[in-house]
Amino acid sequence: MKLLPLSVSLVAVLALLAGCDRIDPNSPLGKRKAIYQQMLDVKEDLGGMLRGRLPFDPEGFTSGAAKLDQLSRQPWQHYPEVKEAQSDARDDVWQQQARFNQMARELEARTAALVAATTQAPVTSESVAPAFQQVEDACEACHKEFRAY
Repeated sequence: MKLLPLSVSLVAVLALLAGCDRIDPNSPLGKRKAIYQQMLDVKEDLGGMLRGRLPFDPEGFTSGAAKLDQLSRQPWQHYPEVKEAQSDARDDVWQQQARFNQMARELEARTAALVAATTQAPVTSESVAPAFQQVEDACEACHKEFRAY
């Protein structure tokens, strides 16, 4: 019978320790991670339409492109002057801010170009795929240079 109280205590301690690495959603890190997750969700839906995983919906693609463009302009304001301990970003984000900011502007330009591609009727997967690929390339380039995997 002594095993039950010990087990309960151990589970309680493990639960507390598991919560220690949680990110405060109101912190700069928490805010930008939430934005990045939203960007990923939208990008996956758009990519799914272009790759046949989801049916291509011109209106849905157009609204998704606009949402991605809006989101692409938001995370940068949530980078503090000093790196947080829990951040997945490399120190280079803070050491090479000019380059990081340049890549952020490139992403914004690519998402704006994607929105522009959706204004050309008819909106088809073939007409928007090149602009979407440019968005994906911008994301990948920045991750390769600044994200610690």
